[in-house]
Amino acid sequence: MKKRIILVILFLTVLAGILAGIKALQINKMIEQGKSFEPPPETVTTADARSESWESVLTSVASITAVQGVTVTSELGGKIVDIAFESGDYVQKGSLLVQLDTESEAAQLRGAEANAALTKINFERSASLLNQNLIARSDYDNSQAQFKQALAQADYIKTIIEKKSIRAPFSGRIGIRLVNLGQILNEKAPIVSLQSMDPVYINFYLPQQHLSSIKTGLNIRITSDALENQVTEGKITAINSEIDASSRNIQVQATAANPRGRLRPGMFVNVTILLAARENVISIPASAVLYAPYSDSVFIVEDKTRENNAVPGKILRQQFVTLGEKRGDFVSVLTGLKKGDIIVSTGVFKLRNAQSVKLDNTLSPDFKLSPKPENN
Repeated sequence: MKKRIILVILFLTVLAGILAGIKALQINKMIEQGKSFEPPPETVTTADARSESWESVLTSVASITAVQGVTVTSELGGKIVDIAFESGDYVQKGSLLVQLDTESEAAQLRGAEANAALTKINFERSASLLNQNLIARSDYDNSQAQFKQALAQADYIKTIIEKKSIRAPFSGRIGIRLVNLGQILNEKAPIVSLQSMDPVYINFYLPQQHLSSIKTGLNIRITSDALENQVTEGKITAINSEIDASSRNIQVQATAANPRGRLRPGMFVNVTILLAARENVISIPASAVLYAPYSDSVFIVEDKTRENNAVPGKILRQQFVTLGEKRGDFVSVLTGLKKGDIIVSTGVFKLRNAQSVKLDNTLSPDFKLSPKPENN
């Protein structure tokens, strides 16, 4: 009985050893298969790192100012009897805007003109009598002074009447009127805004370190959401003679044509200053960059034959880069790439270093320096 138990135990031990050996062989085989397993290559689109000459630019936010702009007011008070414009009209220099009541001044002018006519007759008579030595020289001088005073009084009344005819001091576009017919207008009361619309000034600030890079005559580009992505061009016409002590910025003024009046005084716009020098850069599509807090990187496509594989393939090498300025769909690379490097252009977030890939550029996006997306 004891011998039978020993034989059973021995048999089970041998059986367990055989099973363990078989399982160990299976595990080792699976490990070897795992080591030699290669996932199917990922399909990617590619682009070349290109050497390009970019315009050297500076950017800023600007404010539009009229070359001539004023709120029209009245020098004298009076009752408004005529408004000769509509809000939003374009008026020429000298056009009548508002007429104040001048009936009392007109009556005074008739009296002053009659008095001037009388004093003129007396002066001429005195001159004739003086030539005949019939009056003293003092009487002649007195009549001459009275004549000049009468003329001055008439001219003064004419000036008052003229000032009550309020006219446009220059050509421009009228704003919304601030007065009504029949209103009693006080001195210096605002009537309407008048702005000269073509050309206009573009005022903006730049940090003082850019002072050596800018000069009058440089071209600028003006863009704004209000312009429906249209670009307006202008030129720098003035640079302030002093730097703002609080911000260390310098004020720059440019002038731009505005024939359609789309640039309005007070509007904020984006300004790009085109510098004289151009910059040579290595540019790649911005979508090729894997952005990360520690460093940005790209994936370079290389030819390589893996061990135990005689067929060459394409694999990725992750390359850390230093980025520069971004323009349109492209970004410049300061360090990490050279001209001609082939990089993955899209979908980089799903890739890893040393991954095998195959190239297919049939669906590659059309990257542009100045993209104009459709309004869908």
